[in-house]
Amino acid sequence: MPSLKTTAVALAVTAAATCLASAGVASAQSAGAPARVAELPAGYQIVTLPNANVPNFQRRTVYCPGGKHVLGGGGEAQGNGAILVGSFPTPDGRGWIALGRQIGYNDVGISVYAICAD
Repeated sequence: MPSLKTTAVALAVTAAATCLASAGVASAQSAGAPARVAELPAGYQIVTLPNANVPNFQRRTVYCPGGKHVLGGGGEAQGNGAILVGSFPTPDGRGWIALGRQIGYNDVGISVYAICAD
């Protein structure tokens, strides 16, 4: 019976091969068409709440400026044994929340990022 690690590697290789094959088909189909550049939404801006140590499981929140709304976001947990526990939008759709914990410590470094637009 293969190990869990061997199975995970095999699945990753299969997924990568499938993506590459799909990309090749898409490239071949659009080879004659001119390249299109995607436009960013009006007012596009990435807002960052830099790393700070906070107690484990304490939420850190970054908000979009002015009347902008969040399109997405993320967080980063920093430190030995740090784990990002949650990363999600604020209930009003105006910001992003992240929280984490650090094994063996009472606090954790958390950074938060919000992708905002009008």
